[in-house]
Amino acid sequence: MARAKRGSTLPAGEIDALLQARHPEPRSVLGYHEQKQRGKVPLCMVRVLEPGASEVSVFWEDESPDSATPLKQLHAEGLFEGQVRHRRPLHPYRLRVRYPDGQEQTRHDPYYFSPQLTDYDLYLFGEGNHHRAYLKLGAHLASVDELAGTRFAVWAPNAERVSVVGPFNSWDGRRHAMQSRAGSGVWELFVPGIGAGAAYKYELRTRDARTLLKSDPYGFAMQLRPGNCSIVAELDGHPWGDNEWMAARAGSTPATRPISVYEVHLPSWRRREGRNPPFMNWREATEELIPYVLGLGHTHIELMGVAEHPLDESWGYQVTGYFAPSARFGTPRDLMYFVDCCHQAGLGVIIDWVPAHFPRDESGLADFDGTALYEHADPRLGEHMDWGTKIFNFGRHEVRNFLVANAMYWLDCYHVDGLRVDAVASMLYLDYSRQPGEWLPNRFGGRENLEAIDLLRQVNGTLRHYHPGAMTIAEESTAFPGVTRPVEHGGLGFTMKWNMGWMNDTLRYFSLDPVYRSHEHSLITFSFMYAWSEHFILPLSHDEVVHGKRSLLGKMPGDEWQKLANLRLLMSYMTAHPGKKLLFMGSELGQRQEWRDGDSLEWGLLDDERHRGLRDCLRDLNRLYQDSPGLHGTDWDPQGFRWIDLHNSADSVFGFRRGHVEEGRPGALHCLFNATPVPREHYRIGVEAPGEYQCVFNSDASSYGGSGYPVIHRASTEHGWNDFPWSLRLTLPPLAAVIYAPARGPGTPA
Repeated sequence: MARAKRGSTLPAGEIDALLQARHPEPRSVLGYHEQKQRGKVPLCMVRVLEPGASEVSVFWEDESPDSATPLKQLHAEGLFEGQVRHRRPLHPYRLRVRYPDGQEQTRHDPYYFSPQLTDYDLYLFGEGNHHRAYLKLGAHLASVDELAGTRFAVWAPNAERVSVVGPFNSWDGRRHAMQSRAGSGVWELFVPGIGAGAAYKYELRTRDARTLLKSDPYGFAMQLRPGNCSIVAELDGHPWGDNEWMAARAGSTPATRPISVYEVHLPSWRRREGRNPPFMNWREATEELIPYVLGLGHTHIELMGVAEHPLDESWGYQVTGYFAPSARFGTPRDLMYFVDCCHQAGLGVIIDWVPAHFPRDESGLADFDGTALYEHADPRLGEHMDWGTKIFNFGRHEVRNFLVANAMYWLDCYHVDGLRVDAVASMLYLDYSRQPGEWLPNRFGGRENLEAIDLLRQVNGTLRHYHPGAMTIAEESTAFPGVTRPVEHGGLGFTMKWNMGWMNDTLRYFSLDPVYRSHEHSLITFSFMYAWSEHFILPLSHDEVVHGKRSLLGKMPGDEWQKLANLRLLMSYMTAHPGKKLLFMGSELGQRQEWRDGDSLEWGLLDDERHRGLRDCLRDLNRLYQDSPGLHGTDWDPQGFRWIDLHNSADSVFGFRRGHVEEGRPGALHCLFNATPVPREHYRIGVEAPGEYQCVFNSDASSYGGSGYPVIHRASTEHGWNDFPWSLRLTLPPLAAVIYAPARGPGTPA
């Protein structure tokens, strides 16, 4: 134990704890303290720990530094104490610190200031119901007693001591040891003079005497990899101009809105070759990505990898900074600017959110305070074997609060319109991708992860309460019931669920040579058996074009013309099928190579008119979808669908009606698909209303790179057919989709 100088008013044990940076309540010893004296003014003492200092003196704000009161050195390692005169009103004082090399610093004492978190904040956090805990934990620019600085707070209940460290204190954990807040497990400290842009971490001393250096779980910004320091960031001050968009969103329902999502991995959408790093930033994306997506007719952008992640190749699915927009693309305010501009241009913004698991990085959440704090200690519950990551302990109140507050944060601070929730299936089942003996059942002996289910319900219910009109989208591949059923009706409460069954069956069908499609007709028809069991979105995502799976064009059979025709047919089928839409970037170009996250999209393909035609085909499909309530307004309404050609597997032809035919309802669309290269002349289909019908879309149009095979642009109804009171005789081009609507006037569509 270190020896104190004579005259110390502190017990040797307290001095030793301070000098070894293991005192849990340093403010109880350091800073300003008054001791009552009967009949006299209080005795006012200041204690300062400044390792390496030779002299420390104190002066009040309205005094000259030359009149500073010197403090007595209690210990050679930098502990000082002295009496100062009583002041009322009391206000912060300054310290003048001198070092043996002659350097001198003047600063305020962080241990003068009282704790800033209220007991109510700590109570809500402890029970898992502080929905905006990010406003309290983390690093917050603040003004206390008219002094600017940063308020730090972190949850680390099993640490023996926590300090905030950075260049501002030479990374010395003795200098800014934080104050423990009773039994909450939260540590906090206000440090005057630290402003936006300051790098910091938390230094934690564990119960087994290890010293850990951790990024801030609630940090609002981080260094660009390979750096992993948290950065003090200013979140206020962006002049939002999307009030009209936000008001309209709150008053709308996704059920009847057109939702066509363009999924984007910004680092590989269009790289800045020759620049290090080569990533497009949010300001550049505002100028290039927004008009491009608008030109394609999409309604929303879904962004991969927005939260900070250390490994580029993880695409953002191994998150270390849950509250930090990735430094790859700019500052938090740059992201706000991008979202704001999207909204003002009429585009919604969805981001990927990863509450299922987190990486093992030493600077991150794993083993945060020397214990399994955010994760389960038992690997049968806390280890994701496939991905080499940790699984959140969803049953712990503070962990649940961390995730709920994180979901709220992205909608509160960045105005995003929705969260696509990654790997929901892995959260729902305790035996997900595990062999017998590698998992533990729930308290009822079942395989469902009851704590994760409760967490998802809490997230969805909370977001719906605070942000009506915003969306949560589950990437969920199992038959778990009620994923999109409201929480109050026993469901998980998601707005939408990825229709993985449709995706798998559809891609399998379209990858077949047309000669074999007649034998696999059920791959098309089966999806309609469950199309309305959930509120589905149809995904053709990045997962389907990586790791040897080939690009969408590469999956298509036949020669180059047939591949492109099949891809136009696939996009047409996706647009007409009930469900909202999601398409991964580059598919509109007809990428030949599968997606490579380190390369830009194959923009040179647009020099080929056939590939430009594919892009134009998608554009017109998106516009038709947006302009047709019969499509987007009945995505989740089974009454807006009827088969008009179900059983013609021999010709690989199928068709259906989308929309309602009742008087006063928008005109229904009749969608026909010929999945072979053989044209079908005089093909008869049934319809429910008499009159003239006009072709509003033809994927075989020569302007799209199709054959331009003659179609009937305008047809009149004839006698009944196949239980329909009326019929049309049409021509179906090869490997093509045609869509007909009741004619509204003379002429033919463009």
